[in-house]
Amino acid sequence: MRPDSVEMNEKIREARKVALKVLRPSRRELKHGLELHESSVVVDAYGFAPRSAVDGDRLRAAVEAGASDAELQDMREDMYMTRCVTDPIERAEFISAWKAAGVTCIFQNAGEEGQDIRRLIKRLAHFTYVTDMMSDFVRKAVTPDDIIAAKEQNRRCLYFTANGVPLPQDWVSVEEELRYIRIFFQLGIRMMHLTYNRRNMIGDGCAEPSNGGLSDFGREVVREMNRVGVIVDVAHSSWQTSLDAAKVSSRPIVASHTGCSSVHEHIRCKPDYVIEAIAETGGYVGICCIPRFLGGGVEAMLDHIDYVVENFGVEHVAIGTDCAYTSRNMELEYKKAPKLPKRRPRWESLWPPDDFVTRLEHTLSMAWTNWPIFTVGLVQRGYSDDEIQKIIGGNVLRVARAALS
Repeated sequence: MRPDSVEMNEKIREARKVALKVLRPSRRELKHGLELHESSVVVDAYGFAPRSAVDGDRLRAAVEAGASDAELQDMREDMYMTRCVTDPIERAEFISAWKAAGVTCIFQNAGEEGQDIRRLIKRLAHFTYVTDMMSDFVRKAVTPDDIIAAKEQNRRCLYFTANGVPLPQDWVSVEEELRYIRIFFQLGIRMMHLTYNRRNMIGDGCAEPSNGGLSDFGREVVREMNRVGVIVDVAHSSWQTSLDAAKVSSRPIVASHTGCSSVHEHIRCKPDYVIEAIAETGGYVGICCIPRFLGGGVEAMLDHIDYVVENFGVEHVAIGTDCAYTSRNMELEYKKAPKLPKRRPRWESLWPPDDFVTRLEHTLSMAWTNWPIFTVGLVQRGYSDDEIQKIIGGNVLRVARAALS
């Protein structure tokens, strides 16, 4: 089914309309881009499956019963991630968003930010459950061949990634600390963040002002990830940590969802010398769909892709959206539950203030369901079909193969 012929709800149609108004493709560009997108293996280098609405009545009952903040957070996440299995309305919304996006595979965030094994296992369980229960539509992929097979079978798949390296944090020995990398690989995790914004025992995160690099322990983490077959992801790492990881790694490394600081300066973007180091490993940078990081909407995203291609080569860029489609029912369901008091920022957030103002047009133009329009935009920019297929999936598959080889 062609992406432009999928039955789209008003939310998806509005985002599509905004993106097309921004790009203004010709009829030929639009037709060719949509057809190319439909025929290609499309891989989101880092993203999220469509999110379901919460069950507002159940959430209200939990609040009234005195549920803790941690319990409510777990409940919300479980609902976002799994109600597509249990609720027919949310299941239909989940499937329609996937079809509109025309994405074959998402490198799915399946591990909460941090190193704690108990935290990391929860999201992994949620998405394992979804792929177990909805295998007729979306499956768990553990090799690049699984992704290719999903395309051939007109199915979708998730390739699991964790937002941290699982560590017991007992610090008995280096070997003792590293043993869960293999365990999580066996559970299906194929990519891991070294850090998440803040400093940890592996190295500095991108928001730490010191910009420190990998620790001695961090170097052993990279080596173990190489040995086991887990892709090293430095998207949230400091520039020096990213550079050090590229020097230590014997396999391609990635910054799965980022931007180019030479195009727009932000702590989550990477400077030229880091992108070059990543490219020299055979890896890629995945350009995200976060306006604040890129300095704008869909045109800014394409500008960042152009910059990587022109300066480092088309083999070293992908699209890692870092965004998700959210059910139209979310707002209505949340209205059923009491409004919670304001909380302090989460520990791992650590976002320095900046003066960039995100406009609704920016966000809508890069909505996750606009993936076919991203391909249309690449057609507009003059890329060949072969180059586009590398950007929208081929480069990710190549690196995934190299990690497992």
